Amino acid sequence: MTDEQILAEFRAAEALLEGHFILSSGLRSSRYLQCARVLMDPARAARLAEALADKIPQAVKTAVEVVVAPAMGGLICGHELARALGVLSMFVERPTGTFELRRGFRLEAGQKVLLMEDVVTTGLSSREAIAAVRAAGGDVIHAASLVDRSAGKADLGVPFTPLIRLDVPSYAPDALPPELASIPPVKPGSRAA
Repeated sequence: MTDEQILAEFRAAEALLEGHFILSSGLRSSRYLQCARVLMDPARAARLAEALADKIPQAVKTAVEVVVAPAMGGLICGHELARALGVLSMFVERPTGTFELRRGFRLEAGQKVLLMEDVVTTGLSSREAIAAVRAAGGDVIHAASLVDRSAGKADLGVPFTPLIRLDVPSYAPDALPPELASIPPVKPGSRAA
């Protein structure tokens, strides 16, 4: 899939939003990709996951044994990528504020893991999820996401393959450009109230 075909999938799902958005990192942006909307169509989710699987290096595809994704945003795309790769799917969640494996999920010591996110902006939640996988005995050998909003700047501590990389500026709340400051902000993400 080309970048334009990927963006067309987001547009068709009404998942490419324009306005003034508060990101989960607290930063502000004029564009927002609502992955939950693009993933609500199972056929579309499968197409995007298969396109991402095609981009992941062959050595990783051969080695990986399980895809782990953070709940909530990564659940569907993690499951779809695991299906495309023919491996198990698990997720980490934050019942007390810190990611952990629950619900009977277990990793064998040294089990090769690919961490899957929906969107990476700063990479903080990815790094927290990777730490949880390592604490559970897994060996995170690669990370992937549907969207990299960091324009390639996020350091996850492991090799990283996004389906699409977008250079969408984000701003601190006290450093907004005038055109963004004139629009009331909304918080559309998974941490919205």
